[in-house]
Amino acid sequence: MADEKNLELTELEDAAPQSDKNSDDETLDDIADIADIADLPRNARDLEAVYDIPVTVSAVLGKATMQVSQLLKLGRGAVVELDRKVGEAIDIYVNNRLVARGEVVVVEDRLGVTMTEIIKTDRT
Repeated sequence: MADEKNLELTELEDAAPQSDKNSDDETLDDIADIADIADLPRNARDLEAVYDIPVTVSAVLGKATMQVSQLLKLGRGAVVELDRKVGEAIDIYVNNRLVARGEVVVVEDRLGVTMTEIIKTDRT
């Protein structure tokens, strides 16, 4: 048990921001950074509580804007031009939040998406 606490404390010290200042000059920003690191999960076991939460994943190939009258004229075989070009990255959303960009791939006889870029956003 004591070894686990020492390991966690060592990990926290290793992850803490390094600076040329001595400890007397510690700023509130430095303290906030350390607090954020302390709140992060340490391993996969810490995340087990959220494993069973369902999320909706959407891959958006592109978008189009049209009038309702145009929409009503669409029928089988109609082509709707999207705002993306062939080969351009698609947007990947989780619960309506943009999280990544990727490319369309074929997996056996189904379409899939491979992530090529993770989008980092500020938490608010």
